[in-house]
Amino acid sequence: MGSAQFAVPSLQLLLEQNFDVVAVVTAPDKPMGRGMKLGQSPIKEIAINRKIPLLQPSNLKAEEFLAELKSYNANLQVVVAFRMLPHAVWSMPLFGTFNLHASLLPQYRGSAPINWAIINGENETGVTTFFIEREIDTGHIIFQEALTISDLDDAGSLYEKLMDLGSKLVLKTVRAIESGDCSSTPQPVSSHIKPAPKIFRETCKIDWNQTSERIKNFVRGLSPYPCAWTEIDGKTYKIFRIQILEPRNATMKSGNWKTDNKTYLYFYSNESVISILELQPEGKRRMKIEDFFRGNKIDK
Repeated sequence: MGSAQFAVPSLQLLLEQNFDVVAVVTAPDKPMGRGMKLGQSPIKEIAINRKIPLLQPSNLKAEEFLAELKSYNANLQVVVAFRMLPHAVWSMPLFGTFNLHASLLPQYRGSAPINWAIINGENETGVTTFFIEREIDTGHIIFQEALTISDLDDAGSLYEKLMDLGSKLVLKTVRAIESGDCSSTPQPVSSHIKPAPKIFRETCKIDWNQTSERIKNFVRGLSPYPCAWTEIDGKTYKIFRIQILEPRNATMKSGNWKTDNKTYLYFYSNESVISILELQPEGKRRMKIEDFFRGNKIDK
């Protein structure tokens, strides 16, 4: 069960290792792009190419879907980057249903663990497999694998690393369940659990009153998607990459900016000068700042 690209290596690895994938469950096709043509999930493409039975339910509680799912007699369900399952679904298989989550649970439960780990300046994250229970991301942990977050990582690069690491953990988990040598432990109870809620466009606006380091982590944690943004003279610019320069002059206000319209665009945080390295103007493509200034100007 999966929809996003994050699920692809896990499915591919199970198929390469000759596990009997009796069916694939993924999201219904939905309009995508400027033309709003119906697009399919990358998981669906694999299922079609491998001639695996495919289910695309819009309602996971529908009797017709539950009956069809039950007809495959799967003794294990694997969930990667899908959606919250009702009890009737996750409790169906003999050996249960496990999920791959892109954090070291119990930290960063929620839909955006990769983004929030970077936004919060973490040095380490990882992947966890756990048996699904009623409350989201709270089930007993099977395996975990840690990963160091590099200063050069953004959400995109960390996504790729965790996607690969996670697929190997999925395979390890399936093999352990298959062998009958699979123990699981309750998640630790802590009063310092950091959440990973869904991110909305409104919350992606850069607050230049923050420290430079917090702004840098904010931009990294949202790049390349959904992307941090700021406004200049009423126009919106997505910001993909920045660099912290020298401490700012005390006379400059946070959020102010300056440019020579050739080589640089600087913003001021509450302590430093920040150089914009990559951005995307409204209606245009992502570009490096020097490429932007070859065809654009910002009114000073």
